[in-house]
Formats: sequence, structure tokens, C-alpha cells
Amino acid sequence: MTSQPKVAVVILNWNGRKYLEQFLPSVSDTTYSNYEIIIADNGSADDSISFIERNYAGIKIIRLAKNYGFSRGYNEALKDIRADYYMLLNSDVEVKPGWLDPMVELMESDRNFAACQPKVLSFRNKMLFEYAGAGGGWIDRFGYPFARGRVFDVCEEDHGQYDDASLIFWVSGAAMFIRSSVFHQVNGFDEYFFAHQEEIDLCWRMQLAGYRLSSCPQSVVYHVGGGTLPHGNARKTYLNFRNNHIMLAKNLPWSQKWWKIPFRVFLDAVSATKGLFTGDAGYFLAIFRAHLAFAKWILLKQGRSVFPERKNAVLHGVYPHNLVWQHFVKKKKSFSEVVKNDF
Repeated sequence: MTSQPKVAVVILNWNGRKYLEQFLPSVSDTTYSNYEIIIADNGSADDSISFIERNYAGIKIIRLAKNYGFSRGYNEALKDIRADYYMLLNSDVEVKPGWLDPMVELMESDRNFAACQPKVLSFRNKMLFEYAGAGGGWIDRFGYPFARGRVFDVCEEDHGQYDDASLIFWVSGAAMFIRSSVFHQVNGFDEYFFAHQEEIDLCWRMQLAGYRLSSCPQSVVYHVGGGTLPHGNARKTYLNFRNNHIMLAKNLPWSQKWWKIPFRVFLDAVSATKGLFTGDAGYFLAIFRAHLAFAKWILLKQGRSVFPERKNAVLHGVYPHNLVWQHFVKKKKSFSEVVKNDF
């Protein structure tokens, strides 16, 4: 490349002083020359901003009026950022100095790539893939997300088995490298989601608009995970189930949504009932509330969401069977076990 594209590394922060203190040094050591770091603060009540001002004079700060969540928080921040690419990065992520270069090279090799992601490993155990994206996201025919290296809650050890750059369905929101022009073309994240699965919805809409997504395992990051809403949190469960149904309703064609969504509601009910009988009433109530909220969205709130621009697109990273059956009944624990007979 004769000139390097501009990359804006945008970290959305909410009361994340401890993560900024721990992980900003690694981001600041990035060797790629044409980049800047921007902190978009979601109305933090801690001393995040004063910490940045005292220790990182060269970092730009965007102050948002309140906690807008992941979706609107990034939408608001990116309105006034000028760059060829956005690197949307969680505050609880450690990076290596040369992490940006492979992603820039991949994206510059094909203008049809809208976004890519690095290999996401666990900060606590760097031999394990991390839940939020692992080696690149997939989805099954009923909307269950999984990833190369992660099926439901089972994360694999990284032995280089997914070190090929591969077309995927969704890119991790913890470390999303995205072409700025495409982000704005498809109208960014759906703000109704607030948080959770908004990156999958965005990636689905980008594919429907004719773009492709890829993993970039030559770039590696380490993610703490669960920094804002820990695993098992009822609010997290509610948002995941509600947003997943909204995503299906927006992006599936009518020939599929009329039967897939009712089947998903049935599967959710089975899961919720199991939770109730095993003593997890909070899980049951979160799913019940999510279904009520989805019904409310259908009746009253659809106008607040972002719908896809549909072209004759080929979707990549779609598993054409039922992941629940493969994992919980047939006991397949790894991505390669699930997909090996089909791809």
C-alpha cells in the first residue's frame, strides 16, 4: 500500500476505569501508523474521563450525555469520526502491537468485505477461545449464534484449528473492524436493541446488502468478557432472547419467519421450563419477559428499528440444521464436530 488507510480505534466506555487502566497501554503500543484512539464515554459515573485526561493527553474523548447502551452509544460516537475503518473495541480487551495490520491488509484486498474480526481468545486463559466471537461467528437456521471455537457455553482450546481466514456470518462486537462507509450505508446498529446481538443483526444486514464478512486469525486479541453484564445476569438473558427474536423478524424472508419464529418460541419455552424446574426462576422470568417485549415490538415498536436493504445476497456462515439438537442431544461440543458433515 502506498498510503495507509485511516483507522479509528473507538472504545465505548461505561464506568470502565479499571479496564482502561489495565488495557489502554497495549492499545497505545499499536505499531500501525495511521490510527487514532477515541474513547466514547457513555455517561460514566466513575473517574474514567479524568483518568484519561491525566494519563493520555493524545486520546480524543467523546462525552455522551448518558448511558445509551452499546447500539446507540456507538451510533452517536461514530457520527463525527472520520476514518476509512472503525475498530470498535471493548475496554476489556488486550491487543498485540501488530494487531491492526493484518485486518487492514485483509479488508484492502477486497472492497466487498464489510467487516472482519481478529481471533478472540480468553484473557484469563489464553489457550481458550473467548465466548464473544471466538474465531468468527456463525448462526444456525433458527437463529442460534455460535462461533468457530465456541458452541453455546463450551469454548474450545486454540490449537490453530481455525487459523484460516474464513467467510463468517457475524463479527464479534468486542473487536469489530468495519468499513466506515458500509456502517453508515446500512444505518449502523439498531438502537432498539440497546445491547446484545446488535452486532449479529448489523452483520446480517450487511450481508443482505451484498457484502461479505471474514475472520482474520492473523490478528489476535484477549478479551476478559462479562465486564458490564456478567454471565447469568437476568438483564443479559432478557436482552439476548428479546433481541434475537427481533433480529429474526427483521431479517428472515416471510417464507421462513412465519414458521421459524414460532418454533424458536417453543424452544425458548422448553429452555425456560427446564430452568424453572432446576431452581432458576430468574432465567424463566427473563425469557417470559423477553417474549412479551418481542410481542410489544411487533405491535407497537417496529418503527424504531433498522430494517435491511435486501439484495440477491448469498449468506455465509449459516448452519442449515438445528444447533440445539446437535449440541444438547447428539452431544457435539466443538464447532468442527457440528459442521464437519455439512461443509
